[in-house]
Amino acid sequence: MATTLPGPSRLAAEPRVLPPSPGAPIPPAPIPGAPIPAAPIAAAPIPRSNGAPLHTLHHPDHRHLGWDAELPAARWVTSGDRVELTLQDAFGGQLGPDATAADVAAVDLGAANPLTGPIDVEGAQPGDTLAVHVEEVHPGQVGWTAIIPGFGLLADRFPDPHVVVSRIGDDEVRFGDIARLERRPFLGVVGLAPAEPGPHSVIPPRRVGGNLDCRDVRPGATLLLPVEVAGARLSLGDPHAAQGDGEVCGTAVETTATALVRVEVRHDVLIDQPQLELPADVTPPPAAGPHRRMTMGVGPDLYAGAWDAVSAMIELLGRHGVDPEDAYALCSVAGHLRILEVVDTPNWTVGLELDLDVLV
Repeated sequence: MATTLPGPSRLAAEPRVLPPSPGAPIPPAPIPGAPIPAAPIAAAPIPRSNGAPLHTLHHPDHRHLGWDAELPAARWVTSGDRVELTLQDAFGGQLGPDATAADVAAVDLGAANPLTGPIDVEGAQPGDTLAVHVEEVHPGQVGWTAIIPGFGLLADRFPDPHVVVSRIGDDEVRFGDIARLERRPFLGVVGLAPAEPGPHSVIPPRRVGGNLDCRDVRPGATLLLPVEVAGARLSLGDPHAAQGDGEVCGTAVETTATALVRVEVRHDVLIDQPQLELPADVTPPPAAGPHRRMTMGVGPDLYAGAWDAVSAMIELLGRHGVDPEDAYALCSVAGHLRILEVVDTPNWTVGLELDLDVLV
């Protein structure tokens, strides 16, 4: 889940770790001391293996809002250990399987984007690199793609709340009654605590990672993050069942998940920004249908070019019977925003590609 600029300023929510509870995106911040709404996690369990030592963190017991190096570690692990985490959805469990636009309007955004963690890794020191190997991500059975007033690339065009509820199967995501998508789960937020005194909002990504919303932080990939504080202070959240490159409406197919990662301290690797080691695809992607389309935006501003490309795709989808709000949401989960060129001054070209064969 993400937001875009320009827009209202995003204040940091007060981060805190709650004590174990039997029950169980984005300012305004919650009232200091107020509990984070708890909700059940509905995701498939991860089978145990006889590999590296395995630690577990369950979201209801180890959750927090925001980044802060002063937060106490929820778990200490050593380099090479594996960690299983249950993760809440980006809405903090506030939407149900029959969510409506009214439910989106009532969401407490101060409780959005909860994280599970933080995890301290023995031996990690400022200047090191923490490698987070994503081994498995098992999403829940329900997902939500919401238009939140004031958020998203086309926030000025879509001022009202809207939601598409998805049903997530073993291989496919049924995106309302609009489209069928490939199930491609990944982690929207994987990050470390910044050295700068907090608290800090989860919303903007940082050099230490965080809300990257990169659809390739998926099983088989390794995310490399520069360490700024002793122990690294790793937290995860914001799992997605599917997303297009760009997440243009501000949300993907947001869901719960159980994730398995392996952490590794690399003392001899020096990086200044996140890097991603991509896996070799073990299965070929689904064959592209004969109806792939790309809309474009051309001009001196890449942001404006993206706006034009997405707007044009919404108009194209309208000619296929898709309502504008649903088309905007579909662009966010199935459209892929690309920078096509940045050399032909004074104008740059942005494209949005979408396979119309996903429509039902």
